[in-house]
Amino acid sequence: MARSTFRRSVLALVLLSLLEEEPMHPYRMHEMIKERGKDKIANVAARNSVYQTIDRLARAELIAVLETARDERRPERTVYEITEAGSAALREWTADMLSSPAPEYPEFPAALASLMVLDPEEVTARLEVRLADLRTSLAADRLAVAAVPDLPRLFVLDDEYSIAVRSAELTWLEGVLAALHTGELTWSEEWVRAVAEKFK
Repeated sequence: MARSTFRRSVLALVLLSLLEEEPMHPYRMHEMIKERGKDKIANVAARNSVYQTIDRLARAELIAVLETARDERRPERTVYEITEAGSAALREWTADMLSSPAPEYPEFPAALASLMVLDPEEVTARLEVRLADLRTSLAADRLAVAAVPDLPRLFVLDDEYSIAVRSAELTWLEGVLAALHTGELTWSEEWVRAVAEKFK
């Protein structure tokens, strides 16, 4: 498979970044992603996703087998290293992802586009749950970043961005909930049907 036909992904980028540091086996890559908190940007909930992405990277010749290590107490482990083509792809993808906003399809905006199928009271209750969860996760993330005070800012920019985006969501969500509580934002099935009819 030619490098130009490889469909990049966030997980592939993270794996190449790890291998740019040093050769390692897939289990170690998976553990380092979690240890560094990069599981917030790359979905590694299913460990198999790491192995599948490694297979794709190897087939694309962006990484290569360095050695297969045997240990009497552990199963055989294949150690991978990044190739010259992999290093070039890593730099190209990083530069492109920094400069070109890509279309993303998160669930929350999709749910917002469909919320009129629920009544205002249920929407209010659900958004209050989201608000509480958001406050809790933001507090935890701020503590995690503050817990490593000597870590240069370069290594926490992704955390800073995530905190900034979720802080903006928190502020917006508080405003929506305030409008729901005052009745400024409300609807009924009949009203929704009338609006839909008007815009046919």
